[in-house]
Amino acid sequence: MSQLTPTVFITGASRGIGAATAVAAARLGFNVAVNYRQDQAAALEVVKAIQAEGRKAIALQGDVGKPADIAPMFEQAERVLGPLTALVNNTGITGPIGPFSQTTDATIEQVFQVNVFGTMQCTRMALACFARSGQPGVIVNVSSVAARTGSPGEYVHYAASKAAIDAFTIGMAREVAASGTRILGVAPGSTLTEIHATAGEPGRPERVAPKIPMGRLAHPEEVAATIVWALSPAASYVTGTVIQCAGGL
Repeated sequence: MSQLTPTVFITGASRGIGAATAVAAARLGFNVAVNYRQDQAAALEVVKAIQAEGRKAIALQGDVGKPADIAPMFEQAERVLGPLTALVNNTGITGPIGPFSQTTDATIEQVFQVNVFGTMQCTRMALACFARSGQPGVIVNVSSVAARTGSPGEYVHYAASKAAIDAFTIGMAREVAASGTRILGVAPGSTLTEIHATAGEPGRPERVAPKIPMGRLAHPEEVAATIVWALSPAASYVTGTVIQCAGGL
């Protein structure tokens, strides 16, 4: 069978790590499906940046926290861009920062619905895409250093959701390894994105930077570089592991 054009679906790709990964993937030769939940203008800017690199792109509106949104996005991506060869499960939410005792059931449920169930459902869709094409693919799950630190006093529930993703990554990678499909994780440390403001503490970068051995937060492009390496042939013998991109933590 002829080699497929590299085509990646990236969830939450309108900003932050997702947007940086979309552009970095285009530079590596990927066509890119840019998923966004509500900021269409930002997603279309990412599409333009991908096209400026000479690659094809489409913006796909959908909430990975809503199971009914997932299949239509994958179907549209394949209609426009052709068979998918890769998936980056990037979307993640934290909910408000604070002690776990003050975290509501609704927040916990939403975080797990998006971070865990959304990742699992998108993974299932991607594996079906690979099976239809008859060729193996690559899946990168964006985890977090929080899976190891536990994030006490901030968002223990989020840390638990990312620990679940790490276990899912390892288990699924071993389950499908014989098919040639690779599944691995990238666990960023604190990164300069809007996630801090969304969690209710815009000044969090300044607060946490001194705790990081390298003394600073990551830039989205640094995490993106790690993700696209994991997608690339350079990582052809890497699967079933979580790469730490956390400044020494």
